[in-house]
Amino acid sequence: MSETIQDGKLVELTYKVTDKKSGQVLTMVDFPLGYIHGHNEILAPSVHKELEGKSAGDVIEVPIDGNQIFGPRDESLVVTDHIENVPEEYRQVGTSILMENDKGKTHSFIVTRMDDKTLTVDGNNPLCGREVIFTLEILTARDPTEEEIKVGGAIVPDVNVNEALKRSI
Repeated sequence: MSETIQDGKLVELTYKVTDKKSGQVLTMVDFPLGYIHGHNEILAPSVHKELEGKSAGDVIEVPIDGNQIFGPRDESLVVTDHIENVPEEYRQVGTSILMENDKGKTHSFIVTRMDDKTLTVDGNNPLCGREVIFTLEILTARDPTEEEIKVGGAIVPDVNVNEALKRSI
């Protein structure tokens, strides 16, 4: 019988996030994501709670209201500027830009729109204002090794990351 997810267990899983309204897949992780349950939570607390008691092979769906996790959208974080004011390397939709204000506080923005004259960035989390479904497939639930406890997750044997990324695209 497979072990169940509980505090102290090594968990490896893959997941996808789907917009509940449109059915569009917003993001997905095909390469196993590993962590020690109850020690280094890497997903929303409500997702971790739903994982408890599940076993390898289980697939679960967890509805998430982005407003509860990230707060409501803040339209003051959406900025449009003349494209000539934006450095060339940021002129692509989907590019992430880390900006710093005059007080030294940083915030991440994503380029969301661009045309011949303007470029728009959005500092809201992409899940703000959305209801999404996290679909998680549990691959592993077991006791971690001492080394895995030290690093907080699964240790991947000598994998060429570039090759792994190429295979997942």
